[in-house]
Amino acid sequence: MIQFDKKSLQFLKDLKENNNREWFTEHKKEFTKAQNNAKEVYAAIREKLETHDEIEAFKLFRIYRDVRFSKDKTPFQPHFAGSFSRKGAHLRGGYYLRIRPGESFLAGGFWEPNKEDLLRIRKEFEIDDSEIRAIISDKNFIKYFEGKLEGEELKTAPKGFEKEHPAIDLIRKKGFIAIRKFTDQEVISDNFLEEVEASYKALRPFFDYMSDVLTTNLNGESIL
Repeated sequence: MIQFDKKSLQFLKDLKENNNREWFTEHKKEFTKAQNNAKEVYAAIREKLETHDEIEAFKLFRIYRDVRFSKDKTPFQPHFAGSFSRKGAHLRGGYYLRIRPGESFLAGGFWEPNKEDLLRIRKEFEIDDSEIRAIISDKNFIKYFEGKLEGEELKTAPKGFEKEHPAIDLIRKKGFIAIRKFTDQEVISDNFLEEVEASYKALRPFFDYMSDVLTTNLNGESIL
């Protein structure tokens, strides 16, 4: 059975406490084992995803940090992180998973939509926010994501929108992300992959709705 090994999690804990090149070089063998374990886990998650969604690509992010423009000069990310992209222009949204001691989470949605997509989403909410509210208030969305969408937001209404609009809490947002956090014990449990898959399945109504919005104009006509 494939699962994230407690030794892999311990390696990440040790890396967080010894985030320097000398220590990393001395423990390269442990890193390789942990990375291979992570690759197995992400591959198994992709396999599960592809039973109920179309995945075009997967990216496992490098553990090496780009410190050129950062005040934080620690050279490594003490975590494994990967993203799954849905296939084609008609399937919008993406899946993400980060495994980091004490700070593991999965997420899905629209992190930084381009200005055209953001305006289209806001216009949809302006016209009718009942469908998106029904989705995020569904029992499964509440179970896995506490019934809310995360993301940066403006302090006031975007240009062209009324400050007192009933959907201004949604319209103000600059991103639309659902997040579920995991404890270390949950990450190394034997049902972690099943919990990840169940969470991703709970995102589908949200993804289906947003895909429909972003592939049609305000009249509901396809723009693809």
